[in-house]
Amino acid sequence: MTDSILAYIQKASKKGEKLLAILLDPDKTTFEEIPVISKKIENLNANFIFVGGSFVEKGVTSVFVKELKENTQIPIVLFPGDYSQVTNKADALLFLSLLSGRNPEYLIEQQIKAVPFLKNSTLEIIPTGYILINGGTNSSVLKVSKTTPIAQNNIDLAVSTAIAGMYKGKQLIYLEAGSGAKIPVNLNLISEVKKNITIPLIVGGGIKTKEQLNNTFKYGADLVVIGTAFEQNNF
Repeated sequence: MTDSILAYIQKASKKGEKLLAILLDPDKTTFEEIPVISKKIENLNANFIFVGGSFVEKGVTSVFVKELKENTQIPIVLFPGDYSQVTNKADALLFLSLLSGRNPEYLIEQQIKAVPFLKNSTLEIIPTGYILINGGTNSSVLKVSKTTPIAQNNIDLAVSTAIAGMYKGKQLIYLEAGSGAKIPVNLNLISEVKKNITIPLIVGGGIKTKEQLNNTFKYGADLVVIGTAFEQNNF
């Protein structure tokens, strides 16, 4: 990949090319599984591997990413649950702000805690507006962030939140139903958000079948993230 990861996503979005990321949680994947999992991800022609989780112990992410790097050429993007999950061994970092919540810890505090490391890092840092949508389960993200997700039928609020994120300078918007969500993000909600922003849209959570994946792309997602369904061999 000659472009930066953000530029690659932006160009794909403008061309209408759809991208796929597989989310790996170091808390759920053993190091011994990495060679087999890496090959499986390559066979899916995934564009990126996202790495992150809500309860990953300090230091584990760095070793996990190092092991991944030894087994695949696919770019690795950090999707951290907190600042301790940042490592220079990855290619890029989604610098997340939880826009759907009102907990300052995940709007700005975690980001400030990451700065002493990031200012000397070679990571590509991608400002990302993170918006939780109610996926019908009390996901680990909700437990950790202590925030309320946006209701699936509150499309106006989701759209306004995404636009606000764009106005604040975010380069990506990420609609997330949560790990293991029973319900993926409402397709009409995806469509309306996409119509109202001019930056790429990521969607993840609760996508369990190829039909759901294709519909998520069809309704406007530029990049879809698969986690639990990949772990369960649905793809």
